[in-house]
Amino acid sequence: MNFYVASSFQNKQLVNEVSQHLMQNGWHLTYDWTQSERAISLDVLQKIGMLEKQAIANSDIVVVILPGGKGTHIELGLAIAWGKKIFLYSPDLEALNMQTTSTFYHLPEVQICEGSIEELILTILSSSQKK
Repeated sequence: MNFYVASSFQNKQLVNEVSQHLMQNGWHLTYDWTQSERAISLDVLQKIGMLEKQAIANSDIVVVILPGGKGTHIELGLAIAWGKKIFLYSPDLEALNMQTTSTFYHLPEVQICEGSIEELILTILSSSQKK
């Protein structure tokens, strides 16, 4: 199963933890943006954007870890547009709060996950076994 994890730089540790667990279960990470530093030029920014866009296109599922930045939400939009299964991890339940939620969090292809990061990983792994 191919996957991509979208989030903000502040969540790099969680992104790596989720990625490592899924890879240990035989999944393939389509692009590891955590290995990059913040873009220092528009050319670098464009290259990273192209790599991330292709990674989402090549994924079976996309994991979105909140809080995310503007890039995270664009990645969410690409995943929705391309019909990907999306797991939206909202540890502080901002996805369920009417003041902070987005209409796009509540589409049928988006599964909102709460609880621990271990519960998120188990939810993702168990969903792939149902296919």
